[in-house]
Amino acid sequence: MQVLVGYSVVYIFMQTFMIPGTVFMSLLAGALFGISRGLALVLFTATAGASSCYFLSKLIGRPLVFLLFPDKVTFFQEQVAKRRQNLLNYMLFLRVTPTLPNTFINLASPIVNVPYHIFFLATFIGLIPAAYVTVRAGITLGELRSIGDLYDFHSIATLFLIGIVTVTPTLMNKNKPEPTS
Repeated sequence: MQVLVGYSVVYIFMQTFMIPGTVFMSLLAGALFGISRGLALVLFTATAGASSCYFLSKLIGRPLVFLLFPDKVTFFQEQVAKRRQNLLNYMLFLRVTPTLPNTFINLASPIVNVPYHIFFLATFIGLIPAAYVTVRAGITLGELRSIGDLYDFHSIATLFLIGIVTVTPTLMNKNKPEPTS
């Protein structure tokens, strides 16, 4: 129990304050807790840490975000405004693809008025593919001979399926005609 609590506190702290190394914590979750419990733990702690970062940024992050990422914030703000009707799909797309770094998304989302419930759902669901791969890798870390060993058919098929499910609503809405007013 102490290991579980300690692990959770460290992971959430790292995620909240954007300290690099959470991928190693995800590997460790696989090694210590197995695939099911490790995946659940990583999703919980990563989402809790991202949520803490979101609220911290909402309280004190605006000047820092605009100072560090002026162009990215402007771009993100425009994209969020354009996609307000399908914001969950857009945020899921961002979480699954490397379009914008997750750290930036955590910091900038409250600044560009992404509602917390959208942020939360997109974070939790969007982190599943990467968390699955890293937790699974943690289980077999001792057996790895190359990075290619991480990506067997089952892993690739699972990631492909999650990607298709995530991106399909966005693609379907793109083909709909714009309502005229």
